[in-house]
Amino acid sequence: MERLIERGLFASRWMMAPMYLGLALALVILVWIFLMELVRFVMIVPAMTVNDAILGVLALIDLSLAANLLLIVIFSGYENFVSRMDLVDHVDRPDWQGEVDFSALKLKLVASIVAISGIHLLKVFMDVGQYDPEQIRWMVIIHLVFVISGVLLATMDWIANHAKTLKYRRTPS
Repeated sequence: MERLIERGLFASRWMMAPMYLGLALALVILVWIFLMELVRFVMIVPAMTVNDAILGVLALIDLSLAANLLLIVIFSGYENFVSRMDLVDHVDRPDWQGEVDFSALKLKLVASIVAISGIHLLKVFMDVGQYDPEQIRWMVIIHLVFVISGVLLATMDWIANHAKTLKYRRTPS
């Protein structure tokens, strides 16, 4: 009975596969939005100001960071929680694939969120006159919460890894 339950629980990891396929579909949607934004950006080039150019580029960078975040979650999430991808010999396989554990995934997620939040703040600062000071204040506070959360998460992981290292050093062989 125990073995049957354990096998069932282990097989339940495959319920995550449709979620990763859904994230891949979300990546297609982001590519579509990126292309639409790129076309819109190119169409205003003749009348573009410096601010328009910077804001347009920041919007494209923002979308590409979100797409990178999705790829990291799809690849590492699938490999950590569902099954290993048998692509070791593939020439285009990213170097980090298969090496991003759950701890590293959390840090990459937070770092991406902080970067995306920073880009949004930069866009606001480029056109600060169109925003209410209270909105800007809340955006800065939220960004700082993301930054502090990332630093605390990285610190907790460092402490946990450091504690493991110390434990293994103290263990007699």
